[in-house]
Amino acid sequence: MTERKNRVVVVGGGYAGVIAANHLRLRPDVDVTLVNPRAEFVERIRLHQLVAGSDDAVVDYAEILGPGIELVIDATTRIDSEARHVELFSGAALPYDYLIYAVGSGSGGATVAGADEFAYPIADLEEAKRLSAALDELRSGAQVCVVGAGPTGIETAAELAEQGRAVTLVCGAVLGPYLSAPGRRSVAKRLRKLGVEIVDGPGSVVTAVAADAVTLADGRRLPSFVTIWTAGFGVPDLASRSGLRTDAIGRLLTDETLTSIDDERIVAAGDAAAPSGEPLRMSCQAAIPLGAQAANTVLARIAGERPAVINQAFTGQCVSLGRGAGIIQVARTDDTPLPLYIGGRTAATIKEAVCKATISFLSREARKPGSYFWIKGGKRPSPEQVEVR
Repeated sequence: MTERKNRVVVVGGGYAGVIAANHLRLRPDVDVTLVNPRAEFVERIRLHQLVAGSDDAVVDYAEILGPGIELVIDATTRIDSEARHVELFSGAALPYDYLIYAVGSGSGGATVAGADEFAYPIADLEEAKRLSAALDELRSGAQVCVVGAGPTGIETAAELAEQGRAVTLVCGAVLGPYLSAPGRRSVAKRLRKLGVEIVDGPGSVVTAVAADAVTLADGRRLPSFVTIWTAGFGVPDLASRSGLRTDAIGRLLTDETLTSIDDERIVAAGDAAAPSGEPLRMSCQAAIPLGAQAANTVLARIAGERPAVINQAFTGQCVSLGRGAGIIQVARTDDTPLPLYIGGRTAATIKEAVCKATISFLSREARKPGSYFWIKGGKRPSPEQVEVR
């Protein structure tokens, strides 16, 4: 009599979900199903390039998913943890023995007056394509405002300015708050060289968006015929809709093995996971190792073993500044920046290599499960904060 395989459903086909699905193939007695609403993998770290026309920011799943993984193109509407199945938009239900929750993140949703109507977010493929179309219709020389000076805002502003567009970057209090002071000066110098007007300091928070302008907290009105909103990310509300406990913005609460505090058969990874209520920075740098570790937790439970607590470190951040320059901000393993950076064309070359490497990691794990490795040693909560079940 043939023993039934363990069914693992991975919800979300981003960086964390794909590496998790591939890593699960370490055991031959696991059936893996990946559920994703799009038929192509989205390289979110290249969406600013899609907007500027230098990359399409998509990869065929056939290139990065291992053989035997079932890809279901559908949206998950609810997780029924009692019945152990996921309900899909199509009306179908997928049973599971274990579920990996890797739904990722998207636009945070602006609460500023007029933003929903007039601002263009850029957190997913459809938003980036909509923005690209709007920019194509814009007359030459018309002002573009980018709101938010995190990596996405900086990269988008630089990419568009390099094309010759008139760009204003509205930073809020400070440009690149995650950067060291030397790194911030380097980025500002490059942006100004590209012609970007940098608006920061007291009163530089957007309070309203109109079709032709943005209004700041200090009353200034800046012309903007396309306003790009990059100020923050949010996560899907699938976990809370499914009755699972989350943090304040909707990330699934887990222990340090990435296991849901409500159900040991649900394991989270990536941007939508909040281990010990202390989530890692939303990034593919965090998501890919978390995906592999989530898969390890599931594999340990199937084997009847104690899952390991997460262990990973950061190295810094890579930010492109157009096609010809960039910055590599070096950081401690706990993700705090050091006063060290690499700039210029060398940084641009490194950033492009990193973007290619993320796809290479996924492809290699698809061909050889278990080949992916990550840097370890980052600081996490103290032992009394850790619950391992």
